[in-house]
Amino acid sequence: MARATTTSDAFNAVAEPRRREILSYLAGAERPVGEIVAALGIEQPSVSKHLRVLKDVGLVRMRCQGRQKLYRTNAEAIRPMHEWAGTFEQFWKRTLVGVKERAEAKVRQKARE
Repeated sequence: MARATTTSDAFNAVAEPRRREILSYLAGAERPVGEIVAALGIEQPSVSKHLRVLKDVGLVRMRCQGRQKLYRTNAEAIRPMHEWAGTFEQFWKRTLVGVKERAEAKVRQKARE
């Protein structure tokens, strides 16, 4: 089965590490392209390309302030990914509780010896 293009699917769009880095940086506040370039050390054309993909799939929003373009995350579009990833949080919690219980049992066993 062919993969969906990154411009039509949010999951494929965030598969690219630089896009995740940009999204994480934008999570703190709305930022202009130049600030993203400076903070992340990514070339401006590359940042613009990644922002275009993120905007096309709805993960970021852009507004103009004079000649400057400001970008921010779109929490509503990110929510489905967060909810999907949350299903794995329960798995890891159960796994870690199991590890903790086994470790505590070994400590108790050694204390009895």
